[in-house]
Amino acid sequence: MRTSEDSAPKPMMPIGHRPVLWHVMRYYAHFGHTEFILCLGHGARSVKEYFINYEETTSNDFVLSKGGSQIDLLDTDISDWRITFADTGIETPIGERLRRVRHHLNDDEMFLANYGDVLTDAPLDVMVKQLQESDDVATMLAIRPQESFHVVSLNGGDRVDGFVPVANLDIRINGGYFVLRREIFDYLNEGEDLVMNACAAAAAAGLVQAYPYDGFWAPMDTLKERAALEQLYQSGNCPWMPWRDRRLLITSSPTLEVPSVEVP
Repeated sequence: MRTSEDSAPKPMMPIGHRPVLWHVMRYYAHFGHTEFILCLGHGARSVKEYFINYEETTSNDFVLSKGGSQIDLLDTDISDWRITFADTGIETPIGERLRRVRHHLNDDEMFLANYGDVLTDAPLDVMVKQLQESDDVATMLAIRPQESFHVVSLNGGDRVDGFVPVANLDIRINGGYFVLRREIFDYLNEGEDLVMNACAAAAAAGLVQAYPYDGFWAPMDTLKERAALEQLYQSGNCPWMPWRDRRLLITSSPTLEVPSVEVP
């Protein structure tokens, strides 16, 4: 999706009025997780400037009075968020990015990790509880392939005897949402990847569990996928936004009674 060296990083591409990264963070906040560590690389400046100059009025209702000199917010997005901005390098593997911010975890026994460009409505609280009730070091969201590719079945070398949509196969792929214990770092060496190195090593030891999920899940790796998410947003069908208040209260003159209206 990058059009030039100065392009914003993919997580900063907007869906509606907010970047995908905001949607992911808002999802976490909905479940009570409001302390964030952003492992920055390409486009770090745009991420920092976005939050430093954050406009609450973009996505929250407010009251304007005194000729515009006073703004009273009726709700807020990030007032209770604590965000750590950490430079982890441009070409750094994901696992190494986690290693470089490990000290920011303080004494937390568990933490959550995400790629920053995938949206879902998966029950995060259930995923966390699943790991808490086990001795494993990781739980990862496992979803069915979303692509429209067809698997070609060959019979006798170069003879095609059938086609199967990849989404119909009994396989799962990495959904990009992780619940991790600090012990994951015991399997993560310098310069390594989170999934193919750390999780693979922990899985070989029988310490990684999956959370199979067939609900809403959507990446934003291409312009086509971004357009699909934008279309959902514009239609009001946003499964990844469980925090939205679907009620619309309309008020008018004190002498005119106007009922509340449910917006489907």
